[in-house]
Amino acid sequence: MKNTLLGAAALVALPMAAANAQSDWFTPGQSFPGFYIGAEGGLNWLLNSSNYNMDLGYAVGGKVGYDFVGPRLELEGMYRSNNGRGTANFGNIFSNSAGRIEQVSVMANALYDFFPGAVVTPYIGAGLGVAFADNAINGCSLCSTQFAYQGMIGLGWNATQNIRVDLEGRYYGTTNPGFYENNNIAVMLGVSYKFGQPAAVAPPPPPPAAPSAPSFMVFFDWDRSNLSQQALGTIQQAADAYKTKGSARITATGHTDTSGPASYNMALSLRRANAVKDALVRDGVPATAISVIGKGETQPLVPTGDGVREPQNRRVEIVIQ
Repeated sequence: MKNTLLGAAALVALPMAAANAQSDWFTPGQSFPGFYIGAEGGLNWLLNSSNYNMDLGYAVGGKVGYDFVGPRLELEGMYRSNNGRGTANFGNIFSNSAGRIEQVSVMANALYDFFPGAVVTPYIGAGLGVAFADNAINGCSLCSTQFAYQGMIGLGWNATQNIRVDLEGRYYGTTNPGFYENNNIAVMLGVSYKFGQPAAVAPPPPPPAAPSAPSFMVFFDWDRSNLSQQALGTIQQAADAYKTKGSARITATGHTDTSGPASYNMALSLRRANAVKDALVRDGVPATAISVIGKGETQPLVPTGDGVREPQNRRVEIVIQ
């Protein structure tokens, strides 16, 4: 029973671990569809047959394709060359000889990247096409036209958003070109360049600014707390705004300029704020909805030195919240 529970826990943990590994590899914005071109080359083993013992050779080629982000389709051209030794046919005369087998292939490949948005992605692929090959190590040059096929498995490294490096193993074969069986194993290193850029992602719009509380301001003569006709009109506007909101609080904050003692100015600022409150009540605002604050000369609207009669500092600020 204990072993069964441990096995079940392992099965649950495995996909979670795989998801975490993919998250570590993933680079947002790395993948986007587009055309690409590339070059590749590597080592090619033309497998020995009953007639030939072949040396290690090489393969070089190029490709052009389109990446659908995951699936890829490409057209590839490849040249392969291998030296070897074995029995050669010279006009029905067989003798041991050394020579070379060359072949050129044109293949249509279909591939699939398992993690196209990752820095490193495994992939598989297969291809079909046509091959032009020598029919023997001392035969005519590329005179045998054959059906070609191949399978690939590899790892791709997305070095940048546009440049990719592939390390790949592949099997390549053709129908019988002549005096040997054409079976090849290759290890290839390739580099490709994808055209274009990932689509730009627009940043989310900023959150809407919080609506500011309606505010009004009334001004006073020097050393006075009585309200002018202009001040009474402003207070009426504040009362109307309160009534429009339906349920709100009003704060009336009184201020003075810097002329006179600070203690006197504190009391004067409170008289001014209470005068505004009384006017608001006369205009229909409940007294319980109004808070009165006196700031004296501590928060001037226009900074001044001490003892300065600044008209804009002799004010009451009405804020509706």
